[in-house]
Amino acid sequence: MKDISWLKAQPIAHRGYHDMNREVWENTLSAFQRAAEAGFAIECDLQFTADSVPVIFHDHDLERLCGIKGDVREKTAAELGLLSIGGTKDKVPTLAQMLRLVNGRVPIVLELKGRKGDDEGFAAAVLDVLEDYEGRVALMSFDHWLLKDLKALDVPYPLGLTADGAKPETFFVHEEAMQLGLDFISYFYGHLPNSFISKERALGRTIITWTVRDKAAQEHTFANADQMTFEGFDPRETMIS
Repeated sequence: MKDISWLKAQPIAHRGYHDMNREVWENTLSAFQRAAEAGFAIECDLQFTADSVPVIFHDHDLERLCGIKGDVREKTAAELGLLSIGGTKDKVPTLAQMLRLVNGRVPIVLELKGRKGDDEGFAAAVLDVLEDYEGRVALMSFDHWLLKDLKALDVPYPLGLTADGAKPETFFVHEEAMQLGLDFISYFYGHLPNSFISKERALGRTIITWTVRDKAAQEHTFANADQMTFEGFDPRETMIS
């Protein structure tokens, strides 16, 4: 396992340090700038465009965030770069734009949002963009095929499984993914503790949680994991000693 002690050193802002999409929207350059200024690590979502460019966007559909119908995978990066997020000045950013903005100030955790059968070249494109970036980066995904693709490309960054579930049948699936030799797990806090995570922690695996929105969830995280991915509050005001 790679040394990823830095991954648990500071709270991780879910989709950047947004304000629950009131004025500063999720996965925007404004949210990433706000996180970097506050000293929070950044979690964000990657999608793959029609012209094979990694962009930062959570949904497969454009309607919730951009107010229009359409599939993000059917647009080019340039077309997405013209679309306003939530009616704000922020547009859909590329991964390259985000990296230039953050410039190593805080760690970044990138979640690849896969679509089975439609991800050829996705992993390679992400690694190409990251090649000259000197800041701390980790990659993760719910999608086992993308984790396999990244492993096959000898990913030089910490690689993690994003997951949830509280039933043993889901643990078998997660354990299969861990056989790839992953470095960390991002798990839904509400499904902790469980035997799968307890076993992985005993093996020395770093565990972060998603998505913490209040102090009770924060306390639950630190009773069962190493660090949290949060939104909707300022963890500097609710630090657990």
